[in-house]
Amino acid sequence: MAEEKVKGPASYFPSIEKTYGKPIAEWQEVVRSHAGKRHMEIVGILKSEHGMGHGHANAIVAYTLAEDAAK
Repeated sequence: MAEEKVKGPASYFPSIEKTYGKPIAEWQEVVRSHAGKRHMEIVGILKSEHGMGHGHANAIVAYTLAEDAAK
């Protein structure tokens, strides 16, 4: 059986880990440390304070907020 291709925000995860040198779990901790802020506010923080590109920041924020909302 062929492996299912990862889709959506999680498809960026290997590139995020390679580019920024931290596991996704650490980035999720950063996102969660800003609980209560709006999606784009957190994206802006990842971009300005951590040098992350917009697409990568948006992906990790979207994934983390959706995961937390499902709990």
